[in-house]
Amino acid sequence: MSLKKINTVLAAAFILFILWFGTEFILNPETTAPGFGLPSWPSGDGGGFLIIKGIRDIVLALVLGILLVTGHRRALGWVLLVEALAAYGDMTTVLAHHGSVAKALGVHGLTATLIVVNGLLMMRETRKVAAAPATPAPRPA
Repeated sequence: MSLKKINTVLAAAFILFILWFGTEFILNPETTAPGFGLPSWPSGDGGGFLIIKGIRDIVLALVLGILLVTGHRRALGWVLLVEALAAYGDMTTVLAHHGSVAKALGVHGLTATLIVVNGLLMMRETRKVAAAPATPAPRPA
């Protein structure tokens, strides 16, 4: 299997996973939130932040999806690398708020690292295209 196919399958899997997870946070926050790894449920109107997290995840997935569908593979690699910061941020948030270390590292940290790997593989796939010298246009006679 070519690197391009592997990258495409990995990126599509991440997109679908992030879309699903974001949708679950919007539609079923009370059943999805415990899997995030934080030790307690938000109090008062804090539940609205779960919906914000869901919207964030859906937007992150849509950005990746647009780049994948339109064939902007090098930009997709860069965006994967940047979007991994959101998952690392989630990991840090869970750890900073005395949440589950296993979920912080096993869910958020692992996801972020796999996204980074996919981003780096995408950059490797596209480096020859990016490094190729531009062909000069023929001069009119």
